[in-house]
Amino acid sequence: MNAGKPSGLYFGFDYGEKYIGVASGDSETGICSPLAVIRNHSGTPDWQVLDKHISTWQPVAVVVGLPVHMDGSAQALTAHANGFLKRLKKRYNLPAFGCDERMTTRMAASLVRDNRARSKRRTTSKADLDTIAAALILETWFRTSHEND
Repeated sequence: MNAGKPSGLYFGFDYGEKYIGVASGDSETGICSPLAVIRNHSGTPDWQVLDKHISTWQPVAVVVGLPVHMDGSAQALTAHANGFLKRLKKRYNLPAFGCDERMTTRMAASLVRDNRARSKRRTTSKADLDTIAAALILETWFRTSHEND
């Protein structure tokens, strides 16, 4: 990581209209874990819950998944995710990065299906998918961010 991309604990976010998945990850190892889901009320995240997570974990930077179509063009939700990224940066005074999130929700659903087949748990909540997608977004960013150095 260069000076603009600090080493340490990062938070990754899968921004959605109703829920925002949150994951944590270490930039040195690239290992990411689902952390929490935060409610999003009409474009306003539950800042109190997010404040507690930020205070407890003290990430050095945040990464927000940017939803785009398969051809790379913006979706309706892209502007909202970008707005969330800007608000995170301003509110917490942290470096904030965007990451192409194409296919992360599908990959999360696939991982859940595979794990469900091996366990006794048969149901998966939307929150599970959102947090897993957030971890996949963060893993993707760790893997590909060197391309933008």
